Amino acid sequence: MMSAAPQISGEQLADRHFASIVDIIQTQVGIQLPPAKRTMVEGRLRKRARALGLINIDAYGHHLFAGNNLDSELVHLIDCVTTNKTDFFREPSHFEFLTQTAVPGLLPPGERRPLKLWSAACSIGAEAYTIAMALAEMQRSGPRLAFSILGTDISTDVLTAAKKGIYPAAMFDPVPPNMRERYVMMSRDPSRQEGRIVPELRQRAQFHRLNLMDERYPFDRDVDVIFCRNVLIYFDKPTQKTVIGKLASHLRPGGFLILGHSESMAGGAECGLRQVLPTIFQSS
Repeated sequence: MMSAAPQISGEQLADRHFASIVDIIQTQVGIQLPPAKRTMVEGRLRKRARALGLINIDAYGHHLFAGNNLDSELVHLIDCVTTNKTDFFREPSHFEFLTQTAVPGLLPPGERRPLKLWSAACSIGAEAYTIAMALAEMQRSGPRLAFSILGTDISTDVLTAAKKGIYPAAMFDPVPPNMRERYVMMSRDPSRQEGRIVPELRQRAQFHRLNLMDERYPFDRDVDVIFCRNVLIYFDKPTQKTVIGKLASHLRPGGFLILGHSESMAGGAECGLRQVLPTIFQSS
């Protein structure tokens, strides 16, 4: 009697589907997904499969490729596999540099103009609102400071969260207590355990979708400070160099590009940037 053929559970992506997804994310977003990330990718895509009413993750692979749904599903696929780790006041020395060195240097005494800041790969907005808090504190102790903040990310899900400015209460733990009192409205319902950024700061920030792999960035070219932290590590060296060059082209002379502490600059000098601190670069 012949034995039955082994059954595929459907709880894993077929190898060909995983390879196709890796190629798509590398091409479209610049992010590398090595084999070690497969379990993470499959875990996230299972949630998407359930949302679509599919029986398992293998059915999701068929939905993408055999079902010719890649175009309509691409934004959701990107949302699923991109990492969106963020915190308030992450790498706090950068915000000390912003308020103690960058802004005073960019706005010498007597100069009055709005500051433009950009949080690239902003995730759910914690970095953008941290910038807003830091600058609002400068306003309290000195001349009136006008500023606007642009937050961009490739994930539509995180941008929706950023615009709302609502976060779990525990996320505000790194915010100094006096700033938390001024800039965060905690829910009066104890069961909700969440807070919201005050309207005055939410009005200072605008959030837009941007793929750092895009050929052009449709934003101003006189930005004072660009934060692009902890995203370049997911790109290969040529992509890092290309992205840095495009970001640098949006800085005003003397403006600053701030990277994450785990990142290094590739081709900074070629982009007209000089290093002023280990992860901080200034345009010429």
